[in-house]
Amino acid sequence: MNVRHQFQQDKSIRELFENHFDKDTYSEEKLLFLVDLIHTFRPKKPKETEVVSLSEFIAFLQNNERYIPLFNQYFQIIITKNKFSRLLTDSGILNDNQFIKEINKRIFDKFLPFQPEKGTLQFVLNQVFYLSTDPIWINKIPYQEIVVLYQLLGFKDIYGNIKEESAFSEIILAMQILAQRMSGRALENDVIKMVPEYSNFESPFLGFEKELNQLEDIIRKNDYHYVNQSELAYKQLLLMHKQCNDFVDRAFLNSSKYGISLTVNQSLLRIRQQLIRIKELLPLIIVELEEDKIRNSTLILLKLIRYNCYKNNIRKLVSESTQLISYEITQHTAKSGQKYITDGYKEYFSMFYKAIGGGFIVGFLCLFKLLSSKVDTSAFGHAFLYSFNYAFGFIVIFLLGFTLATKQPAMTAATIAQTLDEGMRNKNQSKDKHNLFAKLFARIFRTQFIAFVGNVLFAFPISLFLIWILDFLLGTNLAEAKAEKLITDLSPIHSLAILHAAIAGVFLFLSGIISGNISNRNKHYQVAYRIQENPFLKQTFGIQKTKNISIWVDNNWAGVISNMWFGVFLGSTASTGIFFGLNLDIRHITFASGNFALGLYGNHFTLSFWSFFWSIVGIGLIGFINFIVSFTLSMFLALRSRNIPLSELHLLNKSIFNYFKRAPLNFFFPLKDKVI
Repeated sequence: MNVRHQFQQDKSIRELFENHFDKDTYSEEKLLFLVDLIHTFRPKKPKETEVVSLSEFIAFLQNNERYIPLFNQYFQIIITKNKFSRLLTDSGILNDNQFIKEINKRIFDKFLPFQPEKGTLQFVLNQVFYLSTDPIWINKIPYQEIVVLYQLLGFKDIYGNIKEESAFSEIILAMQILAQRMSGRALENDVIKMVPEYSNFESPFLGFEKELNQLEDIIRKNDYHYVNQSELAYKQLLLMHKQCNDFVDRAFLNSSKYGISLTVNQSLLRIRQQLIRIKELLPLIIVELEEDKIRNSTLILLKLIRYNCYKNNIRKLVSESTQLISYEITQHTAKSGQKYITDGYKEYFSMFYKAIGGGFIVGFLCLFKLLSSKVDTSAFGHAFLYSFNYAFGFIVIFLLGFTLATKQPAMTAATIAQTLDEGMRNKNQSKDKHNLFAKLFARIFRTQFIAFVGNVLFAFPISLFLIWILDFLLGTNLAEAKAEKLITDLSPIHSLAILHAAIAGVFLFLSGIISGNISNRNKHYQVAYRIQENPFLKQTFGIQKTKNISIWVDNNWAGVISNMWFGVFLGSTASTGIFFGLNLDIRHITFASGNFALGLYGNHFTLSFWSFFWSIVGIGLIGFINFIVSFTLSMFLALRSRNIPLSELHLLNKSIFNYFKRAPLNFFFPLKDKVI
């Protein structure tokens, strides 16, 4: 491993200086000199390099002193004659509160970077430090070597004057711009709505702006153009900065009460980023000792390089922008998931009866889909019929309080993550949290098991009974034409049943996301309260009925919409595959058992052993894939939303396995837990 990176003699230093240095004017030719010079410092593997040394370059300048004035003049032009306040106020900070617009902008800038006007410091940084790894190796340069180079070149500190366009004035201007932007954004109605606690008080952002202006007056009036930490105005500024942070933290915390939209989330993130940027810039106006002047003067250049290199960071944008939204979505699914975790025989068999109801309805849906497939229409027409069939059935199952087994994993994964998060926060439970989670998982698994049993056991006989009734009434075996396909589609070796089951698992995950998103949106926009107090509805239906409608919407609307979209996803997949020429379809365990009954009847109960064998195996594998895909995706989202490290999964899996070895039956039946 290359632990120490020395100056690479791709070109001699003398050759670089002689070929690219112009004594009289600043030009692109001179900029090429800096590009080539920095390239010699840049390690090929920055992350593996422990130290990047400038010692050889410093030695060259000491042995060739005639180049020092030229190099000094060169940097004086770049640093003191170029404005960079925009770099401090914009780079790495959200420019818009619309997530899609912001991410499109960053993607575009990633591939075709914005180029500022020539002659500005940002233009120089774009040309010289353009790799995301540049801040990594620059931070590995020993600070003492930077100081030696700084003093060798005779650079002046940034505190010499505070005239227009000086380095220090740019820092002050940047903080003022950031403060004004924060004040304006924090006073927007959607943001204030998140913090009703501040409604009767002056905005802390206005107070921060006033204190910053007061501090600027003090700096401009004194002779040395800086302050020390004992300055009262500086202490007041720090106090107001903390209050601004408290404002943002409270707004994010209140999202659990009032919900939050992506636009408001972006606005709050932007304010937080601006507060962080100001906090990073504030130490630059503090000087206690003489060496602080040199430290701050070099620090500002290093910060500018870092800001410029990370200004189009897409991963960080997506991570920060979606974390709180995903938290609110999974928070809803966690609450919903609690009803899918049984404890004791009463709840266990209650889930079984609900699953029987779900299987009963799915039996009808299997027959309706078979009948819809016989309609002479286009692929789009079949997509509409199938989607309507699925969506209507799922909504009926939801409203009647029945259960579709594979809808549970997306909900219960969020519950596990919520419990894990609470265990990490609770120091008293931190030692035993993995054992507790193993027992929780056992409860979830046995609930899932009995739901599978109820769904499958009743979907099969209901489908078989219905197709027999139609045959008896019409004298025609309607399943005969599609019998072979219905059986073949269940086989994991003769069809793409596993892939199609995974697609259904993804849709199960998405339906959970939709449910949480609708719930969060309704909470944020106070949909139930708006309905309850709507004057037209109260006059039409009366106060009590209108209130009942609002309660129904609050409790059921998210579930209705998510089940509708789940049905649309399942019903339109095959037609979408036909449109794109792909073999796309879905396989769901409950429907698989119903289709097996139809295929069996269509074949007049005459199946070969291997067809029967692979159909049974296929149904089991389809259920497993449905479960594992939706559960895994939901688990990853839930863990990420709570900032829980993925390393916890390994420990959790280990504890589950150990618990299974000690009490395997607890994963299938609600036996009394005697295992300590």
